[in-house]
Amino acid sequence: MSQVSTTRGIVVGVDGSPESDAAVTWATHEAIMRQLPLTLLHVVTPLESGWPPGPMTEGIPSWQADEAKKVLARARNVVDSSRGDAAAPEVHAEMAHSQVVSTLIGATKDSWMTVVGSTGLGAIGRLLLGSVSTSLIHHGHGPIAVIRTDRDYPKDAPVVVGIDGSPVSEKATALAFDEASRRGVPLMALHAWSDVGVMPILNMDRRDYEVQGHEILAERLAGYQEQYPDVVVERRVVCDQPTRWLVKAAEHAQLMVVGSHGRGGFASQLLGSVSSAVVQAAGIPVIVVRPDAK
Repeated sequence: MSQVSTTRGIVVGVDGSPESDAAVTWATHEAIMRQLPLTLLHVVTPLESGWPPGPMTEGIPSWQADEAKKVLARARNVVDSSRGDAAAPEVHAEMAHSQVVSTLIGATKDSWMTVVGSTGLGAIGRLLLGSVSTSLIHHGHGPIAVIRTDRDYPKDAPVVVGIDGSPVSEKATALAFDEASRRGVPLMALHAWSDVGVMPILNMDRRDYEVQGHEILAERLAGYQEQYPDVVVERRVVCDQPTRWLVKAAEHAQLMVVGSHGRGGFASQLLGSVSSAVVQAAGIPVIVVRPDAK
C-alpha cells in the first residue's frame, strides 16, 4: 500500500473517554511506525436552543471550550505516555464546533488513516458504535481503524486479513502485509468461499470450490509475498460464513484488516453483515479499508 502523507497524517477522534485513550495509544504507535504526523481531533457539538428549536450559532460557549481544551490536553498526555522510548510523532490538535459524524467523515478526506474508539463519552459518547464508527466505515475515505478495549493481545500475535478477490480486498491485502511487516509478525489470510454456512448446496462439489479458494489465495498473495519476504503467511480456506471465521481468528490476533465490501466469497454479504459485524464482535483493532484507499 502506497505511503501517502497528508498534513493531518493519522487523524484520531478524541473525547476524553477510556476508549478514546485506547484509540490515541494505538494511533500513536501507528504514527511512529509510519513516521506520519498525528492529528488529535475533538468535536464540540453545538448546543440546541429551547425555542425556536435549532442549534445555537453564537459560537462555542466558554465552558465547552474549556472542556475541549482539557480533552485535547489529556490526549496529548496519552501520546507522551504511550510512545515509550520512541521519538514523539509530530502532533497537531484540532477543535471543531460542528456535528461529530459529518466532521469526522470530512476529516477522512485528507488523512492517511482515521482512528476512533468503539464507544466513548462526551460528544462522541452519545453516539455509540452504530452512529460514529459505522458511519465512518460506510461513508469515510481511506482506511478506518476502530479500536476496542475488550482485551490485551500479545505484540507477537498475527495480523488477519479477509480476502475475496475484489479490488477493495486487494487494497486490504496490501495494507495487511504492510502492517504485518512493520510489526514483524505473521499474517493469516482467510478466504471464505461460501456464505451459506455448512449447509450443502445443490450441484456443488465442495472439493472443487476448496481448490478454487486456494487458487484465489495463491493469486492474490503471490506478488505481496515477493514484496514482503519477511512476512510468514498462513493460508486458510473455509466453507462457512466469513464473519464467524474472521471473529474466531481475531481471538488469537492483534489486528484485523477487511475491505468495506467485495465479491467472491464475500459476494452476498456486504458491509452491513461482514465488516460491521467484525467491527462489532472482534475484541481487537479492526481496519476497514474503503474502496478509495490509496
